[in-house]
Amino acid sequence: HVEIVEGCRLPVLRKNQENEDEWPLAEILSVRDAPGRKLYYVHYVDFNKRLDEWVTPDRLDIKKLQFPKKEAKTPTKNGLPGSRPSSPDRDVRKSLDLNVQSASAPSRGKTLPTPKRKAESVSLASQVSAAMSVPSLPSSAEASQASVYPAVREAFSTKSREDEQLTSITTNGTTRRILPSQPGRKRKNCGTDEMIKVFQYNSPRNASGCLPPGEDSQDSSDGIPSAPRMTGSLVSDRSHDDIVTRMKNIDCIELGRHRLKPWYFSPYPQELTSLPILYLCEFCLKFLKSLKCLQRHLTKCNLRHPPGNEIYRKGTISYFEIDGRKNKTYSQNLCLLAKCFLDHKTLYYDTDPFLFYVMTEYDSKGFHIVGYFSKEKESTEDYNVACILTLPPYQRRGYGKLLIEFSYELSKVEGKTGTPEKPLSDLGLLSYRSYWSQTILEILMDLKSDNGERPQITINEISEITSVKKEDVISTLQYLNLINYYKGQYILTLSEDIVEGHERAMQKRHLRIDPKCLHFTPKDWSKRGKW
Repeated sequence: HVEIVEGCRLPVLRKNQENEDEWPLAEILSVRDAPGRKLYYVHYVDFNKRLDEWVTPDRLDIKKLQFPKKEAKTPTKNGLPGSRPSSPDRDVRKSLDLNVQSASAPSRGKTLPTPKRKAESVSLASQVSAAMSVPSLPSSAEASQASVYPAVREAFSTKSREDEQLTSITTNGTTRRILPSQPGRKRKNCGTDEMIKVFQYNSPRNASGCLPPGEDSQDSSDGIPSAPRMTGSLVSDRSHDDIVTRMKNIDCIELGRHRLKPWYFSPYPQELTSLPILYLCEFCLKFLKSLKCLQRHLTKCNLRHPPGNEIYRKGTISYFEIDGRKNKTYSQNLCLLAKCFLDHKTLYYDTDPFLFYVMTEYDSKGFHIVGYFSKEKESTEDYNVACILTLPPYQRRGYGKLLIEFSYELSKVEGKTGTPEKPLSDLGLLSYRSYWSQTILEILMDLKSDNGERPQITINEISEITSVKKEDVISTLQYLNLINYYKGQYILTLSEDIVEGHERAMQKRHLRIDPKCLHFTPKDWSKRGKW
């Protein structure tokens, strides 16, 4: 009889989206003795951590068991206590799960100059040239996006100065690929103020299907992620990633009429983690250990909406602005709930530097939380979102895009361009990509031509109209493969496919922010008295 220990890897039976059996490779993170049998906590290698689960021995394929590699003299990674010894391939993979609607700065990147960011649907592999296939998407939340995102991205660094270069798109046989501009190629740089002609024409449909887009403007320009900032940023430093925080600790959360199954660890008090259900007051988000406690709390809690000011209302949708200093308990409770669905966040108990914008849906019982985003009061790097989350019962219904749209409406009122804190999670990246694409295409398709000439626009103009940061505009144009260099100038070509796809997407987008319903005055947080 072979003993299966932590760190072992072996295939484990699970159901995929089509409810078919599959045997992906998994790593054993923990072993627990249950009455009559052992249970194993597994992480499916190369799948998102939200799919980790406790499994029974009959789901393990013992014949293909791999034992953990023997360590060198130092058992801890980077000499940090609490981090775990390497299991097989861990050093090769160093997979930084880009996780949900959030951001992380990989502090371990020091050992690998180009860490690969693994996400189920978006494989952001830097400096990979061979085409890879997109891995099957494990969770239903991403089903529809699988085919949209090609698997390989070529490295492309966006300079944040005024003279950004738009990397040329060359035609190479049938497959077009964005190449880093090479020395020796004569091509003038495209400044962000340079006019770009927009062509709408019926192009031959692309033989190559998906084109590898440019690298997202996610990293610092040399491809090595910068260390996490110590200011307001919520980016988590993975060096303290010990076995405890790698495992889900809450089984189920009851929030109003919803029961939520957490995806990740959240630092709720230890004594609550053994409960079958954790009860939350859906208005003040206080956590309680039993239904009886919740009922008693509800007789005393007179909140029927988040604390703070209601700054937007249209139909049943409202937004509340909550100051992390004035409403500390609510903000901390919101962070604890959010951490169940966001992987790469540190939970600062210091919520003072943040504002929280909570989106609610109204009915006769009150204003029910749908999602939220947080934002630094003062961001040195033009971040207009720190964390962003739509709660699972409301996902895939357009609310995520509504949160993103709202964050840019606030930036417009502030007269700034903004960008979400990088790197984004897998689901966060999907939502932002889609929002940026739709927003930019909306502008390009509305452009009117002067005196029979092709309409023209600059990157800076797109950025000013939308409040989307220039780097994100450029990465989106490249991602959509719209930008070409022709006869000495850059042109954007909108093919029939792109136009039709955009129109279909916009028909589905029923929820929109109406700027007339926003009542918001930005504060100057640099005057410390305002805090």
